[in-house]
Amino acid sequence: MTIVITILLVLAGIVALFLMLGLFMKKEYTIKREIVINKPKKVVFDYIKFLMHQEQFNKWVMMDPNKKKELKGTDGMVGFTYAWDSENKQVGKGEQEIVKIVDGELLDVEVRFERPFKSTAKTPIKTIAVSENQTKVIWGMEGNSNYPMNVMNLFMDGLLGKDLEISLNTLKSILEK
Repeated sequence: MTIVITILLVLAGIVALFLMLGLFMKKEYTIKREIVINKPKKVVFDYIKFLMHQEQFNKWVMMDPNKKKELKGTDGMVGFTYAWDSENKQVGKGEQEIVKIVDGELLDVEVRFERPFKSTAKTPIKTIAVSENQTKVIWGMEGNSNYPMNVMNLFMDGLLGKDLEISLNTLKSILEK
């Protein structure tokens, strides 16, 4: 009986610690990764501005090739929306929309998740010429996590940052072929 009480007290302590941490943690998170691609800036930007190309390099988009997709608007233009719905719990349901383009410089995409949880994030991709034939690509994710889920922000950079790195490395290998 004392073992059960001890286990319950330890669990209650962990939950209390989790809730207390959430009171002091920032609700905002920002993750950024970058890579240099050995191609001219125009070539790189003209590829990444099309959301459909993410099916070839974006780890999250590639997780379920059988997901239902709905496309609205013209890809590569402000207002284009790529919606998905998947039975895969890691993929879930949501949509991403191009909200701003600064030609050759910035693709600003808003991602709206419905499932497995409701959330909205900005995922800007910037391109900067390093030289005539080299381009730095900076891909980020910015958003908010409500209390008490903001405690997960402690792990966001490690988890989502790793996925951004994988996606950027895949993008590099595609463009440098």
